[in-house]
Amino acid sequence: MNTNGSSHHEHRQITAAGLLITLGIIFGDIGTSPLYVMKAIVGEGQIIDRLVVLGGVSLVFWTLTLQTTIKYVLLTLRADNKGEGGIFSLYTLVRRRQKWLLYPALLGGAAMISDGMITPPISVSSAVEGLELKYPGLPTMGIAIAIISILFFVQRFGTAAVGKGFGPIMFVWFLVLGILGLFNIGHDLEVLSALSPHYGIQLLMAEPKGIFILGAVFLCTTGAEALYADLGHCGRENIQASWIFVKICLVLNYLGQAAWLLHHSGQHLDENPFYGMMPEWFIWPGIIIATLAAIIASQALISGSFTLVSEAIRLGLLPKLTVKFPTNMKGQIYIPAVNTFLWFGCVAVVLYFQHSGAMEAAYGLAIVLAMLCTTVLLSNWLVIKRINSALVWLMLIFYLLLEGLFLVANGSKFHEGGYVTVGMAGLLFGTMLLWVTAKRIRQRYSDEVKIRDFLDQLIQLSNDHDIPKYATNLVCLSSTKNHKKVEEKILYSILQTQPKRADVYWFVHIETTDEPHTMEYEVNTIAQDDVYKVNFRLGFRVQQRMNVFMKKVVEELVENEELTVYSRYHSVGSKYPTGDFRFLIIQEFLSNENELPWFEQLIMSIYLSVKMWVSSPKNWFGLDSDSVEEEQAPLVLQPVKEVNLLRLKNRRK
Repeated sequence: MNTNGSSHHEHRQITAAGLLITLGIIFGDIGTSPLYVMKAIVGEGQIIDRLVVLGGVSLVFWTLTLQTTIKYVLLTLRADNKGEGGIFSLYTLVRRRQKWLLYPALLGGAAMISDGMITPPISVSSAVEGLELKYPGLPTMGIAIAIISILFFVQRFGTAAVGKGFGPIMFVWFLVLGILGLFNIGHDLEVLSALSPHYGIQLLMAEPKGIFILGAVFLCTTGAEALYADLGHCGRENIQASWIFVKICLVLNYLGQAAWLLHHSGQHLDENPFYGMMPEWFIWPGIIIATLAAIIASQALISGSFTLVSEAIRLGLLPKLTVKFPTNMKGQIYIPAVNTFLWFGCVAVVLYFQHSGAMEAAYGLAIVLAMLCTTVLLSNWLVIKRINSALVWLMLIFYLLLEGLFLVANGSKFHEGGYVTVGMAGLLFGTMLLWVTAKRIRQRYSDEVKIRDFLDQLIQLSNDHDIPKYATNLVCLSSTKNHKKVEEKILYSILQTQPKRADVYWFVHIETTDEPHTMEYEVNTIAQDDVYKVNFRLGFRVQQRMNVFMKKVVEELVENEELTVYSRYHSVGSKYPTGDFRFLIIQEFLSNENELPWFEQLIMSIYLSVKMWVSSPKNWFGLDSDSVEEEQAPLVLQPVKEVNLLRLKNRRK
């Protein structure tokens, strides 16, 4: 097995098909922001103020320019890990520079995953609420929940067929945005002067809203972090090229909404300006296309969450959840636990807030935290790339200040609903931090032994015909990377617990690489035809199918005459028979015989309990149920040293 990256990036070159696919996959989140941004800036039910409108649209334009275009599209997209993007991919590029960079990576990743619970509700709700224009009193909340539930239900079947139509739909969506905006700019041409930053600065200095209006403005760029996370789907060139078209359409629509608002200056804002500027005859088509765009935006966020969690699992930052591949489309994965978690969260958000206007308060705070974390990691990547230190500091200070302002502005909405996503991000951050801490504790108290010290016992057991044969190939999964060592508990299980006689003993370690699609292995022969240690190097996007991989390894060894399984196991019709396989997995529980500090005892207890509860290892390693033996073994990290037990003298009768 070797790395083959060429087949994984079909749409890297700039092509018409690549650009269309990019529109469907990358820009769903940021493309649906016109549904709610201007409404949030002015404030539903508030009097339309000229300065708020002009200053707001000016701030939107410069936020899209400084934050989305310069930071993400032009700069951050260059920080790819073998073509893959996202905060965890960025972390893998810089983690060897400073150990503390783990913490912004964990916080940013947690914030991104929690965003998956708010983007679908606010996008879908904003779209379907347009129905109230035609049917006042319609239960749009129930419709939004139904759409969201169907969306999550179909994830288990894969979205390859639906995904083919995403690009054309989003192309139509952006055309509609641009055309609607262009036709409405004529209401008040002064909106064009809002492209100058002085209107935005004037609004920020004004009272009583001042800087806090940035909390609503920030909603226009919340999809930028997801844009970076989806880099691996389409490639940097396609994203950068299609962004030109996307940004023009977005800016035209925002200017059109601003012109419509200025035309109604002094009145109360009683309807969404996005739908308000539509001609009467276009309301129904507009609602339909907006709903489709919102569904696509939600789908992109859900798929991105699956990818993000998958990368975190393979980097050892989260428990090993079951990961499925519902279709043959490369990169498309499905994580049942995450799907259920996000569905429950999205429905809860809709029921709790009930209206998209209320959800705006919860939206943005978690994402600005993720963006701040990306800024920190990105500056370290620029240092590694030997960019002029003055430029790196300039970039770091500028974006920390800019995103710091957004954080302060969004922080003011914490009590209005921001606590929902921040609380969930905090829970995820705590889970990842616990997982990393527990693994460090586990590594510190190593129980590794040399395989060669037990070699005679293994060979003797293999040739002891008085013991029933357990398997031709006994494969023991080990967390020990050293090609000469293995955990003591594994040898204890083979030799003592219930002697397991096999023709060949395989000790297998799986290393997850920073490269996404690596498929390599190396074999260390401990004893010819008897004992082997195999180390796999698999990319963080490679599905682990150990049944298939081990059969391939044995076949290649037999073919190269490095292994003679067929001399001991006869199989008709196979030139190079490999024999049967049994996989041994040992689950640990914390033994009472430990003398750990109370904090480490608590961390390890939670870690092992969650590890045993979240997923079956056989599903994670892609193993067939009938070939797996799962055992539980007590984990003794620090044995009790002294036992103050007093023996009493025997009493005489």
